[in-house]
Amino acid sequence: MVDVSEFASVLRSWRDRVRPEEVGLPAGPGRRTPGLRREELAALAGVSVDYVVRLEQGRATNPSPQLLGALATALRLSEEERDHLCRVAGSAPPSHRVVPRHITPGVQRIVDRLGDVPLAVFSAAHDIVLWNDLWAALTGDPSRWTGIDRNLVWQHFVHGHDGIEWDAVHEEEFSSDLAADLRTAVGRYPADRELAELVARLRRESPEFERRWDTGRVAEHRASRKRVHSPVGPIEVDCDVLTVPGGDLRVVVYTAAPGTEDAAKLDLLRVTGLQDLAPSSSPAS
Repeated sequence: MVDVSEFASVLRSWRDRVRPEEVGLPAGPGRRTPGLRREELAALAGVSVDYVVRLEQGRATNPSPQLLGALATALRLSEEERDHLCRVAGSAPPSHRVVPRHITPGVQRIVDRLGDVPLAVFSAAHDIVLWNDLWAALTGDPSRWTGIDRNLVWQHFVHGHDGIEWDAVHEEEFSSDLAADLRTAVGRYPADRELAELVARLRRESPEFERRWDTGRVAEHRASRKRVHSPVGPIEVDCDVLTVPGGDLRVVVYTAAPGTEDAAKLDLLRVTGLQDLAPSSSPAS
């Protein structure tokens, strides 16, 4: 049931509590409130300022689930707060039987703090939902992708992996682990139609995926070593995958051994490789 006054009230309150520096914006002098301005929230959520004004004044109703998710991410809401926002907007909270994509405040802080290593956050279905600037500089800016092209498994099996190399053993392990990990997600989230359609399309369009899917293997991808061709030359990195308890997000981190040429190249990329990127590369989700 829609509760317009409660929706407007919590939206204003939660906007006021988010400090600009928490979302990568300058605090600046002369602010009337320590929180976000309406235009800042609008930019983060990908909507017009006028629409934010109408939401806060109770003049706009029935926001879409996609917009509610974008607002929840921009406002750094917990899962409980996100669910409350959905309910008072008259929308059902995301089901636990579909793949979670909500970025919790803790995960957002991890991304904010670890700017010295390439880092990205993926859903259990391997959709990229958040990344830092160094990830974009090393692997290419994910904001240029849309829809299914933001899925790592689809990219790997359908479009290939130009710019990334493994040795023969690691390449086979990585491909096998991706298919097995996706099967694990299907079992965990049987009601997720997008996930089911992803698997169906992969089986139709990629014989390599189909071959691995037919093995029936179930597993979770955890780590690998790869060489990434970057603007400052090839960099060999260790890739580790950390799973977020409860939210089932995967935080993927690339590191290079300290004191090596690869670590020096990452340092150089951190200085030179970010110059062509927009101030904020991360998508609303």
